[in-house]
Amino acid sequence: MSKNRFNEGTGPSQRQLRVGELIRRTLSDVLMRGEIHDPDLNRMSITVGEVRTSPDLKIATAYVLPLGGKNPDEAIKALARNKHELRRFIGKVTNLKFTPDLRFMIDETFDQMDATRRLFSDETVQRDIHAGDEEE
Repeated sequence: MSKNRFNEGTGPSQRQLRVGELIRRTLSDVLMRGEIHDPDLNRMSITVGEVRTSPDLKIATAYVLPLGGKNPDEAIKALARNKHELRRFIGKVTNLKFTPDLRFMIDETFDQMDATRRLFSDETVQRDIHAGDEEE
């Protein structure tokens, strides 16, 4: 049985979670302070919501969202264009044998939260929720 099959169906390991959070904080700090030598990227305010790492810690996928959700494709392109410089900052902070390759994706959890809020505020859903409360 291969090592990757062992992790199928299970969540990330504690090490993956720790490294992912360390990378997330590092990316957030670097982007907030404008330490990248790209004026286009420094003009953007980007939130790093989560970073997931592969089981071997060689790939880190950062889920990001520009402020207000404006120009997400432009933000992804700017981050990808500067991934080598961002990796250098991550390499300084982490004590890993290999600095993970960075991938960037749009964080859609904010949209999902908005959709959930809209769903819970719907009259029919509210009626069903309150009907369930009365039965108890």
